[in-house]
Amino acid sequence: MMKSKIFGLETIFHALADRSRLGMVERLSSGPASVKELAEPLEMALPSVLKHLKVLEEGGIVISEKLGRVRTYRLDPTKLSSIDSWVEERKAAWNQSFDRLGNFLIESSDENSDGE
Repeated sequence: MMKSKIFGLETIFHALADRSRLGMVERLSSGPASVKELAEPLEMALPSVLKHLKVLEEGGIVISEKLGRVRTYRLDPTKLSSIDSWVEERKAAWNQSFDRLGNFLIESSDENSDGE
């Protein structure tokens, strides 16, 4: 069951693990952009930029469209929302653990005060 919940997340995290790809995602968060626009702030050759975009596309983070000679990329928010869901599940589990610890400490404190 655990495996099905995280299936695909490793691909998303891999795609986001590179600084250049993460920068592209940041740029795309403000709207669609062409390959040229995404390549401008990067100090790399266009073929390298295209390889990074392919990783993002394979991870499902971006979607590309070609109109004439211009390829435009945009974010696919559904993939990023799966990260949000995963993080929220982790937070809930951590909060439950902290609640159990807090209850344990209160109970231990009460037991120690009864024995005095």
